[in-house]
Amino acid sequence: MNPIRRASIAAALLLPLVTGAALAQDIKPNTMPPPKKVVPKAEQQAEIRAKTAAALEKFYATEPRIKTEVAAAPGYAVFTTYGLSFMFGGAGGKGLVHDSATKKETFMSLAQASAGVQIGAAESDMLVIFPTKQAMTSFIEKGWTAGAGSGGSMGGAGKTAGGSTGQKAGSAAMVYTITKTGLQAGGAVEGTKVWKDKALN
Repeated sequence: MNPIRRASIAAALLLPLVTGAALAQDIKPNTMPPPKKVVPKAEQQAEIRAKTAAALEKFYATEPRIKTEVAAAPGYAVFTTYGLSFMFGGAGGKGLVHDSATKKETFMSLAQASAGVQIGAAESDMLVIFPTKQAMTSFIEKGWTAGAGSGGSMGGAGKTAGGSTGQKAGSAAMVYTITKTGLQAGGAVEGTKVWKDKALN
């Protein structure tokens, strides 16, 4: 056989093998993210309790008189929007309402319509102090949406940068928010919504 023809035939036979190897290299392994870990209900509740307890201590350290207000109230709610292992993205969080008389805890969810842009609340803790049992019950059963009027912050020296020291929530409940910039004088971000978390109760 002609040497040139023999070389051409060999090259033709080798080409599919080379092409197949190249295609095999281009095939990438499965890049889909692993499934989200399902955290048991009891573990979620325990984590929320720990995070909200830590948040409450931050409020006391930032403004000591808040501890007196909480002690005198029939109940309070604490929310956190970061640091929870079972939360995946989004401007939301979890928290609980504590009934001071019965010690009952009701787990709640929180969402921020503005993603925290107004006061940088993508990472924040929120405290709601209820003046009456009725206000607390309404907050749990009907939920709550923050209105307009948020803004301003309190500096490290305790000087108000703007607004009042808290925002009214429903029946004169007081709302305080701590973000990276400090204790917020305006309370919750406008559009913040809270509701009873059926899955955690």
